[in-house]
Amino acid sequence: MARTSHAAAEGNPGMWRREAGTVVRRALALPERAAASGAITACSHIPRVPTEWAPHSHPSHELVWVRGGTVTSRVQDRVFTVSEGYGLWMPAGVVHGGRTTAGAKFHDAFFAPDRTPFAFGEPRTIAMTPLLESLLAHLARTDLDDAARARAESVVFDVLQPSEQQFTLRLPPGDGRIDAITEALLADPADPRSLEEWARALGISDRTITRAFRQATGLSFAQWRQLLRVHRALALLSEGFDVMTVSEELGYAQPSSFIAAFRRVMGTTPGNVRNPVSPVHNS
Repeated sequence: MARTSHAAAEGNPGMWRREAGTVVRRALALPERAAASGAITACSHIPRVPTEWAPHSHPSHELVWVRGGTVTSRVQDRVFTVSEGYGLWMPAGVVHGGRTTAGAKFHDAFFAPDRTPFAFGEPRTIAMTPLLESLLAHLARTDLDDAARARAESVVFDVLQPSEQQFTLRLPPGDGRIDAITEALLADPADPRSLEEWARALGISDRTITRAFRQATGLSFAQWRQLLRVHRALALLSEGFDVMTVSEELGYAQPSSFIAAFRRVMGTTPGNVRNPVSPVHNS
């Protein structure tokens, strides 16, 4: 596949980079069956182009997951990137925006709050086990009677669990000392400027930048940039770009450096993410 173009990407201030050709929708509509007798309403579709949903909320809890792509969601100062093998739980009423890559099979399930016997108060990454996916696919059928639906829902409630690791990027919330850095890196994660170069450009000390990043995100500048690049890498790999191309796109001098950085964050290699043998559950 051809290398992606930074010039072709449309900037989206305060968000992650928006690819050319992205369709922006106001909100993800609840299925017509959402008012049915069951507690869970599931559906799926395949966006043909990169699709973004403007900030919105739902009266129901929402679980989204994808096959053959990634879904990214922005909730206040956090960005969640979810690849194959994982889902994202969004509590009812939480305002969020979302984006999915072109051609990904996008799955969605809505949970009626008054009939869901648990509650995650915050967005959570969910381990999408084969059993959980099969149950939700079963619940997407339109021919289930109430008893069969209730049996399947009770098992979903038993097996739906958060992932051990929550893959989240925290964005510095409007810190004038480092806003220019975060905006530049969100627009272009491959920006090669070092901590010292940024300090000279902004007329502040590198210690000030380091302190600001740690106060806002809990990470150093280098750690935050590495995590941002891995978020971006997941989307590129899911779109079929090879490891060498992704490495170049993200500004690494050698693919081996990219592979090592990716493994440190994800616990697996980018090649395993690009060509998974089975869902990965150890990010």
